[in-house]
Amino acid sequence: MRTKTLKKNRINVVTLGCSKNLYDSEVLMGQLKASDKEVVHEQDGNIVVINTCGFIANAKEESVNTILEFVRQKEAGLVEKVFVTGCLSERYKPDLEKEIPDVDAYFGTRDLPRLLKALGADYRHELVGERLTTTPANYAYLKIAEGCDRPCSFCAIPLMRGGHRSQPIEDLVREAENLAAKGVKELILIAQDLTYYGLDLYKRRALADLLRALAGVAGIEWIRLHYAFPTGFPTDVLQVMREEPRICKYIDIPLQHISDPILKSMRRGTTREKTTRLLETFRKEVPGMAIRTTLIVGYPGETDADFQVLKDWVRETRFERLGCFTYSHEENTHAYHLEDDVPEATKQARASEIMELQAQISWELNQEKVGKTFRCMIDRKEEGFFIGRTEFDSPDVDNEVRVDASKYYLRVGDFEDIRITEGGDFDLYGEPAN
Repeated sequence: MRTKTLKKNRINVVTLGCSKNLYDSEVLMGQLKASDKEVVHEQDGNIVVINTCGFIANAKEESVNTILEFVRQKEAGLVEKVFVTGCLSERYKPDLEKEIPDVDAYFGTRDLPRLLKALGADYRHELVGERLTTTPANYAYLKIAEGCDRPCSFCAIPLMRGGHRSQPIEDLVREAENLAAKGVKELILIAQDLTYYGLDLYKRRALADLLRALAGVAGIEWIRLHYAFPTGFPTDVLQVMREEPRICKYIDIPLQHISDPILKSMRRGTTREKTTRLLETFRKEVPGMAIRTTLIVGYPGETDADFQVLKDWVRETRFERLGCFTYSHEENTHAYHLEDDVPEATKQARASEIMELQAQISWELNQEKVGKTFRCMIDRKEEGFFIGRTEFDSPDVDNEVRVDASKYYLRVGDFEDIRITEGGDFDLYGEPAN
């Protein structure tokens, strides 16, 4: 059937999942643009590339539903071709080819040259580190490593992304310089595991060295750390964070659980005592630091007592930022051999309990900010408010600072000193301090 769209030879890249997937989409788009292809991100186009997520059940369902929707559009003549790439395709390619054969081709996470060829473009090695960013102009993600060597029982990432591979410091500095030249002021460092950075290239943990190098890039004012791992954390990073003002006093460190039997079954390589001691070190070495974590509830064998230990620990630790997920039973992981014995309703109830507790903690911490002034990055204008963030907040997942746009004018992309006038559970309200 002839396509009904007028946007001929326009490639629409659709991204699902995490910021690491978004980064991969941006690299793909940069390569396509270099081959003089018209490429857009999540807009109309007659050729569609879906960058899928295959991490947990909900993400897989969303990816499959998105593929099916574009296949339906293809059958209706609204698009001409549909290509699928990313984690779901890497993990389940034979099954997908069998179940959804109307997709033109499937590609894995390491098939960029083949995908480009299918799209009529050539892979250009000289473009390594360059990409077409899709985030607001003031911040960008910087992927410093790919893959993971950790043996966590519940995680399928090594199946989809392979082993840990660090990017050289000089390449990352060059990429940061390119981003700064385009107006980027904040770098958000991402990887499956930041703390493993450098072990493969330099035979030592080199995250602190990388941070010092990136802090020297002119134009970059904030550098933020996402996805650190607690076991073997390189504590020299804390010294750099304390001494270098461009490094945000913020860290995202997914801890998953705190009950020792669950940590052991999860193969996390740590204990409650060690984890608690690490967090105490964070707060001692970097006063005022914001710690973000994520937790998993409903893991196989998690008893009421295990959950109570977790809940009490969250109450005691008072994380500045926290997210909670229910366990997803994933094929070919170590935990898949265990019985998924916590009922779904119990998983959901436990997650809700944790998030209700965290909402109260967040509200209390936000009340302490009222009357104080914070330097904020202004990301966007939305529904009558300018939306900003402090250095203690990452985009999309953390607190936001809202300023009434009917009373004040702020420039999107700039830093502004904002005095906090009110605090909610997860948002702050304020006004310009000057």
